[in-house]
Amino acid sequence: MKFDEIQIRVRYGETDQMGVVYHGNYPLYLEMGRIEWLRKIGVSYKKMEEDGVMLPVVSMALNYKKSACYDDVIHVKTQLNKRPSVKIEFDYEITNEQGEILTTASTVLVFIDKKTNKPTRPPKYILDAIDAF
Repeated sequence: MKFDEIQIRVRYGETDQMGVVYHGNYPLYLEMGRIEWLRKIGVSYKKMEEDGVMLPVVSMALNYKKSACYDDVIHVKTQLNKRPSVKIEFDYEITNEQGEILTTASTVLVFIDKKTNKPTRPPKYILDAIDAF
């Protein structure tokens, strides 16, 4: 499936005393990539939540290959794994400016009905947006 890529400049507060990105910040980079991927296809997280659909992460796997450091520009490539059903799966690749792979990752999120707090199928407008992408 198609992918989207964003650039992020590593901020000082995201690093440890060695100037290396703290491992706990990578899920934030994944979230940024995922939100921008959805925005690119015309889906707003905010609107989806206002419509009563939540999308919590239920699984995440990260593989750290090389460190990112303060002031580096990193590229977060986000790709839909397959057409969603009750869950939506993304794969990620984070690279530096030289194209070296720093981290690979995957996430699984589940569409949840805000009223019942139970899994639900994705809204039709999301499926339509994904199919058009």
